[in-house]
Amino acid sequence: MTYPQNSGGWQDQSWPGQQPYGDPSQPSGAPASPAGYQAGYQAGYPANYPVTPGYPAYSYGTPAVMVPAQSTNGMAIASLVCSLAGILTCGVTAIIGAILGHVARRQIRERGEGGDGLALAGIITGWIIFGLNALGWTLYIIFFVILIGAAATSPGFDPTPYTT
Repeated sequence: MTYPQNSGGWQDQSWPGQQPYGDPSQPSGAPASPAGYQAGYQAGYPANYPVTPGYPAYSYGTPAVMVPAQSTNGMAIASLVCSLAGILTCGVTAIIGAILGHVARRQIRERGEGGDGLALAGIITGWIIFGLNALGWTLYIIFFVILIGAAATSPGFDPTPYTT
């Protein structure tokens, strides 16, 4: 196996034919200290790098004070659940979820509880689902009124009952 030639003037101990770092005239191959640096080295580093002090040891220290987490308002959770359930129940529970969300936000402000985002999501989701369902039912009724009106005005429609 051939290795590329070192053209940058740096040394790598893993390359064949290169000397290990340090001054070979020093005992045990210790590198000479460069000018302006304290005597001392770490094995495996070239002599032109200064020795830096190590980092302090990490310890666990004193345990952190555990602060109890804020409790989430139960009505805020119920608001979001009821609002989302309105998709399955044709909007009946969506209006309940929106109202619960308004009540939950007031309780959260008074008591300092958590869950304001849940309550707000319940309000928004509840009103949107309720509005979409109300729109759907309105369009459904309008469709059947038009259908019945079209059938009533068609030729051949006789509103009188058959008599024998």
